[in-house]
Amino acid sequence: MFDGYSHCEVTTSGARIAVWHAGAGPTLVLLHGHPQTHVMWHRVADTLAREFSVFALDLRGYGDSSRLPAHPQHLWHSKRAMAQDVVEVMAHFGQRCFDVLAHDRGARVAHRLALDHPDRVRRLMLLDIAPTLAMYEGTTRAFAQAYWHWFFLIQPAPLPERMIEADPGFYVRQVMGQRTGGLSLFAPQALAAYERAMQRPGSAANVCEDYRASASIDLEHDRQDRAAGRRLAQPLRVLWGRHGTVGRCFDVLRLWREVAEHVDGRALEAGHYLAEECPDEVLREALHFFKENE
Repeated sequence: MFDGYSHCEVTTSGARIAVWHAGAGPTLVLLHGHPQTHVMWHRVADTLAREFSVFALDLRGYGDSSRLPAHPQHLWHSKRAMAQDVVEVMAHFGQRCFDVLAHDRGARVAHRLALDHPDRVRRLMLLDIAPTLAMYEGTTRAFAQAYWHWFFLIQPAPLPERMIEADPGFYVRQVMGQRTGGLSLFAPQALAAYERAMQRPGSAANVCEDYRASASIDLEHDRQDRAAGRRLAQPLRVLWGRHGTVGRCFDVLRLWREVAEHVDGRALEAGHYLAEECPDEVLREALHFFKENE
């Protein structure tokens, strides 16, 4: 997958980030979710690259990017640190300002990126998340049961790490297969890529640190923004799955309008993995949104 794309690794101040690039035109950064890699964009990336200069990154701790040691306060896996990776990667390519299309964990990185670096992000489209702080504060039994991995992964080391490392492929299939559509909606080559990435040494620990950061240092940063009245100023488009947990458990648009100035969005007929479940709809939305007022 991603044949014909240029591929390199960029060393940032905190990690080594794997990047795939193709296309020309306005710059569009793609950020993936858990437990996936840049490969999750394989059904939309080629079409986007006809209109945009596309950069698909593996987040630190995922895919082919570097694994990092744990930090007592989980700082190395904070969304602030991950967002800084994106800024430095794009600066390496001479790109100071860009659009962002992001899903799941990558969308949380994109949210922090747009807050911390408002002059770098022109527009952002986020797939199937509500703001992290709002989701933790609004946790119900239904949400906790459906998103059990949020609460499993934040348990103290080494419990979740040991359990994932016992069978990383099983973990990936279990997390992804329990959602709407099951495993049949994923291309076998893509699913194999996700399993291979999780089998790399240090992957389980980095995934856990990502989630531990979201339940601790990331919430501190979010509360600081709320106390200071900091909101997203960029145009924001949010899409979520009508049959997914986020859409069932949260009022997605209302929650984003509490933290952003210019928001619109809608539910798609899908579950969680929008770019793989309904790529044509995601493409229509992305092409319209990112080319608006071009």
